[in-house]
Amino acid sequence: MANKKYSNLIDQLLDKNIAFAAWFFPGEADAGLLAANPEDVVFLKQFNQLNGEKGFVFAPFRITETSPVILLKPGFLAVNIQEIDKLDITKLRPFKVENEQKKPYLFLSKEEYLNIIENTVSEIRNGALSKVIISRRIPVSREDNLLGETFLKLKAQTPNAFCYLVNLPAAGTWMGATPEILLRSEGDNYETVSLAGTQVRHADSDYAWHTKDIEEQAFVSRYMLDVFHRFNIDRYKTKGPDTMESGKVAHLTTSFYFQAEKINHCLGDFIADLHPTPAVCGLPKDLADDFIRLHEKHHRKYYTGYLGPWRLNNEVRLFVNLRCMEVLPEQFVLYVGGGITAKSVPEQEWEETIQKARTLLSVLQTETE
Repeated sequence: MANKKYSNLIDQLLDKNIAFAAWFFPGEADAGLLAANPEDVVFLKQFNQLNGEKGFVFAPFRITETSPVILLKPGFLAVNIQEIDKLDITKLRPFKVENEQKKPYLFLSKEEYLNIIENTVSEIRNGALSKVIISRRIPVSREDNLLGETFLKLKAQTPNAFCYLVNLPAAGTWMGATPEILLRSEGDNYETVSLAGTQVRHADSDYAWHTKDIEEQAFVSRYMLDVFHRFNIDRYKTKGPDTMESGKVAHLTTSFYFQAEKINHCLGDFIADLHPTPAVCGLPKDLADDFIRLHEKHHRKYYTGYLGPWRLNNEVRLFVNLRCMEVLPEQFVLYVGGGITAKSVPEQEWEETIQKARTLLSVLQTETE
């Protein structure tokens, strides 16, 4: 009954076009909700402008005029179903939607995607790039306007992921279930995670990893240590590499733990340096970012950005925006990608994007049948 109230409330907020963020933390049953009036939505033009702020942050892969960092400041905040019941939706005002003419969405054919991967592998073998992430979009027809139940299904199918649904000016409506922690506070410590490498989930949880996956994950871990060095973080603990199952796939992960006092005074600067990690961009980061600008045919917007509570209740719980989709009036637009290295095989990379998409597609099947 509580979940039914939650899904109904989400549909009401969407129907009124209220700015809000709804979420479930990994492994936790309680739902979170932050809803606010339009004046409580702040747009930031630099990642480090989060210093000293608090709220729910929804940040893009790359800041542009149309994709700023969005901070939803505390208006109505609830961290469980009982508190959510106290929300009086009549006290919230909708935000205005810009009626600008948007360009049609571009979707790559399999042949086009394979050609891009072949060219990327060639570039890596012949140049200075070690790894670069190439993504694509997948359209799925939308038949039902109600998203509340779909969101609860996503949570049920991916209980160990950060499941979210946001409706925000400039961004629109997005939903996803991401397994990757960017930064999480825990008492006097922070945790950040190096995640890379993907394979289909096994029923027996018995995994073996290819050299390509192990190398890809090591790239990200090495990058984390370089960031630590720049912020004088010289003492930390690690856990992994371990296999983490999420939705229909499994990943290699290593967790890093370090003292919060090292970065509490410059948390926005730390995130600005950390993001984007090689797990969503590549190495060297500047070269990989340039390559993505030139060769990806679409704008990623908030895919591979980050999101989550930022100093809410004195907690930071940020996640990388993977396994996500943009919700449009007539369709869902899924975003998927993979890390390309010198050992990548184009056909296998295509299959990996299909496997990653299944986390969301399995939830949307009833929508499209």
